[in-house]
Amino acid sequence: MFRALLHGAAAGAAGTTALDGVTYLDMALRGRPPSETPQKAVDKITAEIGLPVPGDADTRDNRRAGLGSLTGIATGVGIGVLAGLLRPALLRLPSPLGVLLIGGGAMLASDLPLARLGVTDPATWSPADWLSDAVPHLAYGAVTYATLAATRDSG
Repeated sequence: MFRALLHGAAAGAAGTTALDGVTYLDMALRGRPPSETPQKAVDKITAEIGLPVPGDADTRDNRRAGLGSLTGIATGVGIGVLAGLLRPALLRLPSPLGVLLIGGGAMLASDLPLARLGVTDPATWSPADWLSDAVPHLAYGAVTYATLAATRDSG
């Protein structure tokens, strides 16, 4: 089981790198700014627990950006760990279905908490918004699945 956890964490880290790469490529190609959603989530969470992010305005903004990015990494590695535990079942599926399940799971794990916090409302998203969210998560699913498949024979 420990090996499955490690394989899953590595697969999730690889998938997170792919997700970030696709997101940054989209930003570069379309000239769009980074999303402020992770920082808004940090604001909501820290307000709810009564622990404000310390520092002057610039320092606080930098910390919020760092904390927002770290939550994305934690989500990606966490979904990878879950996929690692489910690897035997996932790898029996046709690979496109496995990719969709992992990518969709990661998308759900990031979007559902944001919606519940009131940071975003997917019901109001445009088709471009959905694509900007779905394509990186599909990349996450593909790389995470491929990494799990590549570690199949190593235990």
